[in-house]
Amino acid sequence: MPFLSVNPNVLLSPVADGYIAYHTTANRLHELNPTAALLVELCDGSRDADAVLTIASPLLPPNSEAAVRGWIDQAVASGVLVEGNEAIVDGEVRELPADQLSELACQLRSEGKVQAAYLCQDRATQLLPDNNAYWRELGELAHIVGKRPEAREAYEHYMQFCPDDAEVRHLLTSLRDDEAPARVPDECIKQLYERFSAFYDSNMCDELGYSGPEHLNSVVGEALGERRGLSVLDLGCGTGLAGLTLKDRASRLIGIDLSAEMISRAEERGVYDHLQVAEITEFLRSVTETFDLIIACDALIYFGDLSQVIAPAVKRLNAGGVIGFSVEAASKPPWSLTDSGRYVHHADHVNEVAQAHGLEATYREEFLRMEYGKEVTALYVTMTSGDPSDS
Repeated sequence: MPFLSVNPNVLLSPVADGYIAYHTTANRLHELNPTAALLVELCDGSRDADAVLTIASPLLPPNSEAAVRGWIDQAVASGVLVEGNEAIVDGEVRELPADQLSELACQLRSEGKVQAAYLCQDRATQLLPDNNAYWRELGELAHIVGKRPEAREAYEHYMQFCPDDAEVRHLLTSLRDDEAPARVPDECIKQLYERFSAFYDSNMCDELGYSGPEHLNSVVGEALGERRGLSVLDLGCGTGLAGLTLKDRASRLIGIDLSAEMISRAEERGVYDHLQVAEITEFLRSVTETFDLIIACDALIYFGDLSQVIAPAVKRLNAGGVIGFSVEAASKPPWSLTDSGRYVHHADHVNEVAQAHGLEATYREEFLRMEYGKEVTALYVTMTSGDPSDS
């Protein structure tokens, strides 16, 4: 009887209740329960089916020999296991090379098959550990599938090749459980959106169902009522998605963003009276103009304590003015940095910041967008200064 081994084109990863096995050439994902996982571990090329059964039997339920033999036959038929030298061609192991595995990982990720993509990228990185791009992609995929230690390890390997990558350096702050900075570093945001700007709208709106601008416009509308002809400031305006929803209320609409590439995209919309590349807090401290409405749609996710923005914003707000913004909702106060590199904020923190600056806050929780197949919930907030009739 031939010896049994795992097909070299089947990639294994332990999970809570066994293994995930992805057959790269057959494009099949198998879920192996603890018993199947044990059998796979015993099929290391040194045992035939009888030897595997002899070792496994004391660990398995009584009278399970027939079921075990049946599983082995099925595993051989499906290609998870191979017999004898089936995995050897011309003296070499028959396995996809690293470049093909990495390409396959990219394809699988685009199809939403992230478990299989992670396995392929992990193996590609093992085969070609000097490829820095492989380590970065592996870190992203490990994060997506919830393998936090593996994500940290992959990113740390990557940083040995690319120590100046500000985005990955920031991600490692959370993954290492280091103390969170007050805000995301400017160089990280610039790097992120230099790459992201080209496909931001299609990715966010078409693929992730991004609805932040619409929900923020709704809560701002409730605060403003029928008021029109307003001076409006859009902080972190991005490509101008929020500006589009508010243009009909504005007599003057200004947008600022830290990313020059995103400002260029916003210019193409033609809805702003003025656009400027600027960091939010520096702009608020230096500008002399005041506004009836200041918004920040999905921009304050890059700040910890919201007072960093609200304090200077209040000084630029006309009497009866409104500050409207969205943040990702946190389960516990006050705020925290997540492994995504973004901050989440609790409603208690929102209320405390509003009270500290003499503002009245209202908010509601609504859907923001999808992320890795899960819904992200946001707090859509308005902070109001006094009575509009006083302005």
